[in-house]
Amino acid sequence: MTPPGRPPRGPGPGARAPRRLGLVGLGVISRYYLAAAERLPEWTLAAVCDLREDALAPHRGRVACHTDHRSMLASADLDALVVAVPNHAHARVCADALRAGVPVCVEKPLVLDPVDGGALAALSRERGVPLLTAFHRRHNDRVLDLARRLPPPDAPDAVESVRVRYLERIEEHIGADTWYLDPARCGGGCVADNGPNAFDLVRLLLGELPLTVASAEVAWEAGIDRQALIRLEAPSGARGTVELDWSYPGETKDVVVRLADGSELRADMLDGRPGFKESLWHEYEGILRDFARVCADPPPDGAAAGGLAALDLVAAAYARVRPPVPEAVR
Repeated sequence: MTPPGRPPRGPGPGARAPRRLGLVGLGVISRYYLAAAERLPEWTLAAVCDLREDALAPHRGRVACHTDHRSMLASADLDALVVAVPNHAHARVCADALRAGVPVCVEKPLVLDPVDGGALAALSRERGVPLLTAFHRRHNDRVLDLARRLPPPDAPDAVESVRVRYLERIEEHIGADTWYLDPARCGGGCVADNGPNAFDLVRLLLGELPLTVASAEVAWEAGIDRQALIRLEAPSGARGTVELDWSYPGETKDVVVRLADGSELRADMLDGRPGFKESLWHEYEGILRDFARVCADPPPDGAAAGGLAALDLVAAAYARVRPPVPEAVR
């Protein structure tokens, strides 16, 4: 599925043959991966997997279709795998792919439990197989423009604080994927699912520094955290503020960076793309470009560091406002 006005491209002369990509989970986010894989010369879609026949039906006759990810891993001869299943199933699917030697790009959050995240990261390092968490907002062109304008960390006007707002009415965004509203499958509410993207942006703009949760405030509705205000601190003294809202009328996704000299830099992640979720098309292209680079040149940590950092912040935020999230359905 190519966005309007953007024809598919093939590899140029002398280019590497496209990597064979598998996609597990054909929910609301899958369309962006499918479009990116069609658009980018680095990839060719080789197989898809979903439990639902109606989700597989449009792909039959075009690519290999599976209802079990293990059978896909065994028979599809994949070079890489995108995991876009409900959050509670990430750990199982990612582990099976890593054991099969297939690099993984998994939707955020990496998993629900930091212990499971650490086990996956260890498996990735042990097998030498990359494990990348997909933080699509770090590929937003407005965010990248802002990041390029920031002074270096040791400059007199270095970054003093970052505020990220991630506000939407969740029911307008999930389509038929009602598992987002099931804390056992989602991992919680807005903190578990939108939090990782927001936390990752704070880390990106502060220079990938380690962060701690200084405070957290959460508003609940029907057992789901639908609003949150989380304050973060870095060892440098820089601060981060994350505002999340799943009950917001409309959609606001923006960043404000305050420098030590008092000036501010801003980025509206939706700027220039007024259509519903229109910014996601180019952001998911960025994810798959990054995934291709990671597959070609795996980093020593297996690429799991960002996913683990966001997962730890989610757990720390919840620890300040309620008992641990109930164990996911396994």
